[in-house]
Parts: sequence; structure tokens; C-alpha cells
Amino acid sequence: MASNVPVIKQIAWISLVPQLLVAGLFIYLFYLLNFPEYLLAGMLAYYLLSTILRNVVGKWHRIAMKLVKQQMFLEAVPCFEKSVAFFTKNPWVDKYRFVTLLSSSRMTYREMGLCNIAFCYSQIGEGLKSKTYYLQVLAEYPNNGLAIAGLNALEAGKGDSSGK
Repeated sequence: MASNVPVIKQIAWISLVPQLLVAGLFIYLFYLLNFPEYLLAGMLAYYLLSTILRNVVGKWHRIAMKLVKQQMFLEAVPCFEKSVAFFTKNPWVDKYRFVTLLSSSRMTYREMGLCNIAFCYSQIGEGLKSKTYYLQVLAEYPNNGLAIAGLNALEAGKGDSSGK
């Protein structure tokens, strides 16, 4: 689905190593079971597992991202909040997301959720709420470029009274 909303995906390339190991284990398992198309079966099993994990464990994040791509920012906020709450309650899932979710994202899901809440608020004209969330992100993740850019954009918008 094409979208006019910018979506940034930062990849932690080193995280691909455990994912390749998981895929390799599936391939090896099907090889040991004398499965005729063990390579294809192993890769399919890996794909199915990763899809299930992301859609079950990362359910609220996925739903919220679909809403953002449809520019339904207000509706996306509660979904991102549910995602942040889940990953706050289960930080080990987020910390080891390379294995638990087979995700190669550089940012944690919690960090992404907070940034996305701030972004959504900025898109619906709630600059104060947006700034609060961006500041929370920077308090917990000081080098977050999205939060820094978001705050800069909010500040730049304040200074432009010409309306151009």
C-alpha cells in the first residue's frame, strides 16, 4: 500500500546473524527429516514463524502502522500506546527482538512506539503532547534521531509566523 506518510526503518545488520541461524536450524531440521525440498521447507517455516511472531506479539504496533499509513493518526495513538505498554511490561521480548520477534530493527518497539505517538500528535496539531513524547524518548534514548528531528521541526514551526 502506497503512503504519503514517511516511514523510517533502521536496520541493525548484526541482528541478521541470529535470524540466519534460526533459518539455518529450520533448514537443517528438514534435512534431518529427509524432506525432499528441505531448503524451501526451512525457509518457509522461518517465514511463517516470523510472520506469526510479528502479527501476534507485535499486533498493536502493526495495526497502528497501518493506521498511520492511512493517515488516521488519532486512531493510531491508542494502538501505539497498547504496544508501548506491552513492551514496557515485557522488556525482554523487546531487548531480544532479534530472536523473539525475528526483527532486525535497530530501535526497540517501545522506542518506535513512543516516537510514533509523538509523530501522530504532531500530525493532528497537538504540538505540546508531541513535544512531551519526544522529550520522553530523548530522556530514555538520548541519541534518538527521530525525536531530535521531531523537536527541531516543532520548534521551527513555532518561529514561522508568516504562514508561508
